[in-house]
Order: sequence, then C-alpha cells, then structure tokens
Amino acid sequence: MKVLVGLALLALLSGCSVANLPGNLSRAMMNQDDPAIVEAGAPAYLLLLDALILTYPDNEDFLLAGSRLYGAYAGVFARDKEQARRMADKAMTYSRRALCEYDSDACALVDGPQDQLLAGLQLNYDEDDIAVFYAKAAAWAGWIQANSDNWHAIAQLGKVKTLMQWVASQDPAFDNATVQVYLGVLESQLPPSLGGKPDLAREYFERAIVMTEGRNLMAHVLYAKQYARLMFEQELHDRLLKEALAADPHQEGLTLINRLAQRQAAELLAESSDYFE
Repeated sequence: MKVLVGLALLALLSGCSVANLPGNLSRAMMNQDDPAIVEAGAPAYLLLLDALILTYPDNEDFLLAGSRLYGAYAGVFARDKEQARRMADKAMTYSRRALCEYDSDACALVDGPQDQLLAGLQLNYDEDDIAVFYAKAAAWAGWIQANSDNWHAIAQLGKVKTLMQWVASQDPAFDNATVQVYLGVLESQLPPSLGGKPDLAREYFERAIVMTEGRNLMAHVLYAKQYARLMFEQELHDRLLKEALAADPHQEGLTLINRLAQRQAAELLAESSDYFE
C-alpha cells in the first residue's frame, strides 16, 4: 500500500510543472484555515524545498519560496528560541542568495552602507523589482526578531526599514498591505522617549486596515500588540482584538494568517485586564 501511495504522489508531481510547485503549495498553505495542518505538514515541505534548491541552486523562485517558508516557520511554529534562530538563519541565507541571483548589483547595494541604500534603490530599481527586495526585508526582519538579544542584529533594523519604505513607495498595498504592517511594527519597537515613532506606526497600521478593508486581521492584532500596549490604550487594544475575532477569516491568500491572528487576538484579549492594571 505504501508503494502505491508513493507512486501516486510521484504521478501527481510528474504531472505538474516543478517550477509551479512552490507557488501552488504556498497558495494552498495560505488558504488553509487550520494552522495545525500547516504546522504538521510544513517540515515535509521544507525538506522538499531544500531538495529542489539543491537540484536547482540558481532558481530564484525556489530560493524565495524557501526563504518565505523558513521565515514563517521561525516566527510561528518554532519550538524554542534556538530552532527559531536556525530557521531564521536559513530564511536569511535563501533570501540573500535569491537577491544575488536576481541582480548582483542589488546584492552589493544591500550589503553596502545604509546611507547609500535608499538612493541606490530609487535610482536603479522600480516596481518590477519589489518582490525580491521585499522578501529580503521580510527575512531580515524575522532574523532580527529571532536574535533580539543581539545588539548587532538590532543595529540592522535601519536597513530593513529602508527596504520596506521603498517597497511601500512603489506599491503601498503590496502583499495585502503587509508591507504597511511591517512598517508599523518597525516604528513601534521603542517608546517616544527612546526614539520610537508610535504616531507614525499608528498611521501605518490604520493604512493597512483601510487598504484591505479590514481583511488582513494581523494588522488589527499587531496594531493592538505593538501600538496600543506601548501607548497604554486599553480601549483601542480591546476594540481591535474584538474586531479581529468577529471577522470572517476566509480571504484569498490570507486565511492562514487570519486564523493565526485570531488565535493571538484571543490570547491578548484574555491578558488585557492584567496588562492594563
């Protein structure tokens, strides 16, 4: 029976384009409404992507898919901090390889001085290039989060912010406005007294909600977690979380994220009274 199942899987894979596999699997995962299924299946997909990348080491699509999934696993499903760091490292490695395969000059630009990054992006790249830069920035942000106790990692936030700001300038609603959510998080890492810009963060979060007509529920949750808690605004905090919990999570390309957002919203709301005492 196991042999027959294996042959059936082989027939399925041989009947479709290998090049389309990462994109189709990613879409299937993003539209899955049970995070437990994704959590259970993701390790097998990670191994599959590793194998594809070993076979086609210069394929940008495989490298980007690997970066996205390793980054997502590090941020959501990792068992402990050490596993999260390993996963985030792999996401960073794949995203950098993808960027360098895409354009060696882009790779050198991102590796270079921060004060030259924005000018180089504005001069040499446009909306056709944003996907690979966004993938690099997202993997980088996840890597910094996984290494948040390392000041060397924290010092790299400026480059991540520059990349995200440039992506948003090219396409403000990119990735279901998740680029706006990233910017909101980046601007709410610190209180105003330490150089944070929570008012700007609030603008980014609200923009993401408006752009998606409230469909990206992670915008609600991170708005509550990053801004409302930072500024000690319980009424806003609880309203955002209740809106996320009451919303329909089933949205094309967002269902899994929305389910995870609702799970986090329930946890944050249950802690609200204690947090805001």
